[in-house]
Amino acid sequence: MAEEENNIIEITDDEGNTIKCELYDIIEFENNQYAVLLDVDTDEENPEMVLMRYTEEDGESYFETIEDDDEFERVSEYIENLEDEIEEE
Repeated sequence: MAEEENNIIEITDDEGNTIKCELYDIIEFENNQYAVLLDVDTDEENPEMVLMRYTEEDGESYFETIEDDDEFERVSEYIENLEDEIEEE
């Protein structure tokens, strides 16, 4: 459900809307990789963050919705802690 062009990713939400996001970072957590995407159509000072599971297979990149609420919360908390550590430095 994603199309990649440079660092701009087009994803489709649950309602079928296309959202353009910039690939900000790939984070490894609990033996999985997660993509941190920033919605390019929101306010530049406070862009909306989109978090998706990221996999690569045969040279192709795949972005998947994180369906498990507990997994989403753990990854979100991990990323928030990383951001706090960066701000402290």
